[in-house]
Amino acid sequence: MRPDDLALLRTPGAPAVSPDGRIAVVAVSRLDLDADEYRSRLWAVPTDGSAPARALTDGHRDSAPAFSPDGRWLAYLSAEPGGRPQVHVLPTAGGAARRLTDLHLGAGVPVWSPDSRRLAFTARVPEEGRYGTTEGVGPDAEPPRLITTLKYRLDDVGFITDRPSHVFVVGLPADGSDDGAAVPEPVQVTTGDADDADVAWSPDGTELAFVSARHDGADADLVRDVYAIRPDGSGLRRVTRSRSDCQHPAWAPGGRSIYLTAVPDLGPDGTDFVARNATLCRVPAAGGEFEVLLDPETTDRGDETPATVLADGAVLFGVQRRGAVELLRVPLAGGEPETLVDGPFTVRGVGAAAGVVVATVAHDASAGELIAITPGRRRLLTGFGAELGATGRVRRMEERTAESPDGYPVHGWITVPDGPGPHPVLLTVHGGPYGQYGWTLFDETQTYVSAGYAVVQCNPRGSSGYGEAHGRAIQGGWGGLDAADVLAFLEAALADPRLDGDRVGVMGGSYGGYMTTLLIGRTDRFTAAISERAFNDPVSFVGSSDIGWFFPDRYLGTDPGRVAAQSALAHAGSITTPTLVIHSEEDWRCPVEQGARLYVELKRRGVPTELLLFPGEGHELSRSGRPRHRLARLEHVLRWWALWLPTPQNPEPGAIERPVEPAGEPQGEPAGETDPGPLTVRAVRVP
Repeated sequence: MRPDDLALLRTPGAPAVSPDGRIAVVAVSRLDLDADEYRSRLWAVPTDGSAPARALTDGHRDSAPAFSPDGRWLAYLSAEPGGRPQVHVLPTAGGAARRLTDLHLGAGVPVWSPDSRRLAFTARVPEEGRYGTTEGVGPDAEPPRLITTLKYRLDDVGFITDRPSHVFVVGLPADGSDDGAAVPEPVQVTTGDADDADVAWSPDGTELAFVSARHDGADADLVRDVYAIRPDGSGLRRVTRSRSDCQHPAWAPGGRSIYLTAVPDLGPDGTDFVARNATLCRVPAAGGEFEVLLDPETTDRGDETPATVLADGAVLFGVQRRGAVELLRVPLAGGEPETLVDGPFTVRGVGAAAGVVVATVAHDASAGELIAITPGRRRLLTGFGAELGATGRVRRMEERTAESPDGYPVHGWITVPDGPGPHPVLLTVHGGPYGQYGWTLFDETQTYVSAGYAVVQCNPRGSSGYGEAHGRAIQGGWGGLDAADVLAFLEAALADPRLDGDRVGVMGGSYGGYMTTLLIGRTDRFTAAISERAFNDPVSFVGSSDIGWFFPDRYLGTDPGRVAAQSALAHAGSITTPTLVIHSEEDWRCPVEQGARLYVELKRRGVPTELLLFPGEGHELSRSGRPRHRLARLEHVLRWWALWLPTPQNPEPGAIERPVEPAGEPQGEPAGETDPGPLTVRAVRVP
């Protein structure tokens, strides 16, 4: 990929499946570099492969589709340019869409009631006088905020204590028509200071389940429980009484149980989050003890579906596994889970109805395609990635395993440019640390490989997808086993004659930025480095990060000597490696001082360094920042590597300026038994 190939990326979300199983609808997003914004449309795809995908909406940014149980309506979110997402409904028999909400800060994912007459969702409720609720009063003129809690802001969200998230219910027009009948006003169901999320209806429509932290001491722990309330706001009750982090409750047919995703035990103080897997659990709907249904040591939910999906007597559950996200079918009646999708794939989302399972599946050359799984058969339904694949600029990963000095196996990949080499090498380190590299198209890796660099990446101890013990191995010892694993994997990869061991750069973001800063403070092994949005100093992090009040204590410990030994910035005085520091000005996860202090330390000592700051961006810049900022970031990264590790494809300094080719909209391809894009289904198993 080239940096401007970002415009060719097509990323499908979680699919919705019609009640008869015949149609899947999915939102497909893209970057509009000319307008500097994201766009997304809904696409309808026959699940039998009888026709190509077709555009269903023509909105500016449409997402989160959901079919009504009776099949008459499709609900979704739609945002106009500069606007907030609002709930809309589209009649499936034809007709114009209707907007059901006009909330000041927008609405969340809509969820249908069993009778198909109402929709529940969550939305942030602004305090009067803030966020533009008073005409003529801008953010700079608002009264001061008096902060009295530990949890008062979130990166990429902002302040939260003056705009809590609550549950709402909105009905369809009184006559159920789409011909202009009045739409009822949304009704706010929950109140209070706590954030409410992940709403779901009971089968009889008399209660709503949701997730919240309303217990005593909630400000000092990470516990969230399942609550239930009637749609009129009465009868609030707590379903779970645990030391768990609960998500995505879903009522079982009959209403006696609630299935959910949860970290089962956060310890006595409710903050023991390190490498704790979120797995499938069940609780009586009337309230009671948790039942953990899958082994939390080995099963960590990895799909992005905004709900727990129950269909045809089972739960569909995505599990992180050695760089993949597999899809399991877990029977409600008990018994062994069945694996529906495994191998080198990442299941991003799933929907199901009438015996048809539709999954959004990515791999290292595809950001995602829809597949349909029915007993004895599977079909590839879409070709959203065909245009990017047709450029010939996407390279496949090569899986490797290396041995750390203590004999521990380290799993990872190399991605190599065309030609015999030897190619200069970029060692990249992922964030988290409890995250994973794996089988999905990673635009950064593809861009570096197209620029002539062999990319080396692995999942050292501390990563997810290999069990809790693997993830917790670095607790209280950052820069020990994890650093040894990363370097061991690099040296093993350099045995490949296509890789040039004398020209090696290192880079990473967040925890990966920490590891970059740490490694160049210990060794001159690397020709140059890029430390991005890094967690460099745990001491100042405590008072400045949105998660600083618990994160360093749990991961690094509280002993000052041990904390100092794990600090990357404490050893920055030894760095001589040329280093580009990248940070976002509004990063509240790893605040900008974490990068600025590293830059100043290097600049004062004459180490070649630059500080690249992005205004208006938070911690998620490289994944969801403004499209032109993402493009500029990649261009600056390539410019830096051209300074220190030039290649024939990336020969000299300066931003790369190429015209953005018209990307158009994603086109569905004939499905059935054909393969319209780079995704194959050879490793999909149907039980």
